Amino acid sequence: MTPADAANDPLPALRVRDVGKTYRLWSTPASRLWVPLMYRAAGWLRPLGPLSRWLGRHAAARVHYHQALAGVDFELGRGEALGIIGHNGSGKSTLLQIVAGVLEPTAGSVSVNGRVAALLELGSGFNPELTGRENVRVNAAILGLTPVQVRERMDDIVAFADIGDYIDEPVKTYSSGMALRLAFAVQVHTDPDILIVDEALAVGDAAFQAKAMARIDEILARGTTLLFVGHDLNAVKAFCHRAMLLEKGRIVLQGLPDEVITEYLHRTHRRALQAQQDKRASALARIDGGYGLEDACVVNAEINGARHAGVKHGDRLELAIDVRRNAAIGHPCLIFDVLDGRGLQLTGRRVVLPAGEGAVRVRIGLDASFQQGVYRIRTRVVDSPALERTTVLARQEGWLSFEVVDDSRERFTGLFPVPMDIRVGEATPDAPVAGPGGGA
Repeated sequence: MTPADAANDPLPALRVRDVGKTYRLWSTPASRLWVPLMYRAAGWLRPLGPLSRWLGRHAAARVHYHQALAGVDFELGRGEALGIIGHNGSGKSTLLQIVAGVLEPTAGSVSVNGRVAALLELGSGFNPELTGRENVRVNAAILGLTPVQVRERMDDIVAFADIGDYIDEPVKTYSSGMALRLAFAVQVHTDPDILIVDEALAVGDAAFQAKAMARIDEILARGTTLLFVGHDLNAVKAFCHRAMLLEKGRIVLQGLPDEVITEYLHRTHRRALQAQQDKRASALARIDGGYGLEDACVVNAEINGARHAGVKHGDRLELAIDVRRNAAIGHPCLIFDVLDGRGLQLTGRRVVLPAGEGAVRVRIGLDASFQQGVYRIRTRVVDSPALERTTVLARQEGWLSFEVVDDSRERFTGLFPVPMDIRVGEATPDAPVAGPGGGA
């Protein structure tokens, strides 16, 4: 389907209606045989009453049911990106497998309109006896590419995977990372209408991960629909227009990524405090800009006298942050972070606060030495007797932001400059060039 066709198609890319998934868990391997026979015998012996009920009770005792999903319902339009977050065991991967057609739902229905590329269990479909190139042909054909398309894209797939001459060796000789890279390369070169990603951006080394992120950016720029699951919350903010929080197989919250991520972090932090038997867990609540304790949080903040400031590169930023703390906090600190538009932390500081009751004002000054763009300030109030013993009492984001309005790419590239010593001179044609770690 071309981008023009996708834009004119009135059907949503994905429709999930009241989907549920229940697994049967057997007490022993033999129960898989005996339980169905006992249920059938109970049906035959129903006229005998007590014997039929006895068989039914003993059959039920040998099988248990686990509800992985219940009542999951949402739609995803063409070109939209939905991030799904939740704790381990919340049903995220099960939902993706149902959407991808790997699993059948126990209840409800899934309607998919378009070609799907699913980055799930990468490499699991490879035949270890075949070479990498042969596996590319087989997998690409399964994903719907014609032999002509496979030939046209083979060089690009091989170059993207970057596994060298191993492409013509049997996959059983590959490391796990090489197999994952090759599987990822195949999936992202199929021109999918819907891309399903489950923790697949951590494949390979750092250089390959950067290339994988850039490739997904390209795919999304063409109008591809994205369904993304991951614990990397920055990636959810970077790629997704909407987010969904799953807990115990049910949708707890849907909305903007920042809102859903804040609720997820709130629940995660409360669980962590409960696990430590910290009495403050019950008092942890949603507050303005995030979550925390009412008597240990930021209660007011300004940047250049307002909530948002527009500045030029190098202009001065003056922050005033009022922090409330209670007398029970032995080692109060304020951590403030500067985040880019995707939520990536660029820099920050820990500010030690005096112990006591009431509010204190923290003043912070810094130069706006950043590239053109919008930046946010995140604050955390913590009890920190040591770096390794830090308890977060409040986390707030979205109050303060600033925008650097001028383009500084002539001065530096990236998001902010670092000190560099740069010298340009005549090159001596016959002089050797020192490699990494070398030099005269």
